[in-house]
Amino acid sequence: MYNIIGFPRTRAMRVMWLLEELGEPYELVPAMPQSAEVRALTPDGKVPILLDGDTAITESVAICTYLADKHGKFTFPAGTLERARQDSFTQFAVDVLEGALWTAAKNTFIHPEDMRVPAVKEVCKQEFSRGLKTLEKRLGSGPYVMGDTFTIADIIIGHCSGWAIVANFDIPMEGSVYEYFKRLRERPGFKAVKAKVDAAQ
Repeated sequence: MYNIIGFPRTRAMRVMWLLEELGEPYELVPAMPQSAEVRALTPDGKVPILLDGDTAITESVAICTYLADKHGKFTFPAGTLERARQDSFTQFAVDVLEGALWTAAKNTFIHPEDMRVPAVKEVCKQEFSRGLKTLEKRLGSGPYVMGDTFTIADIIIGHCSGWAIVANFDIPMEGSVYEYFKRLRERPGFKAVKAKVDAAQ
């Protein structure tokens, strides 16, 4: 049994989604970022945190990579060209898509008001839109970024698409990226997590 520390409407959703896909049991402790419970496990107060036995693992991408490698599913083996391509998509998601979303979030409600730069949010939206155009060019003919194989890269990108909707970023309403996001939302693992996230509101 895995334990996830983190409120569902955070990057904890990525870990939940992967565990649903893996069919592995987990328990969610809905602790908020910067809470005393979270800061007792990691000095930066960030969620999610995965507890595997006595070990606390932080950072959602690291957690998903660990779980996929451990269970041998939704990832390609380390040291293969396929894994390099998969990791390239994951890094693209974090650097470009999440980077724009996270910067906008910090300047909306995370930073103290006197440190926020509201105008930067429009720049973030433009960066995100350019990122989606890059994604469109990189998508192949398969249903997922790695062709027929669903991987953790799809989970990170799919989570960013939902985050973008909540943040009022523009999302395509037609075309290959739209169809790709739709396929991700239709996966049973995503639907199971979405139900849990909605129930936690």
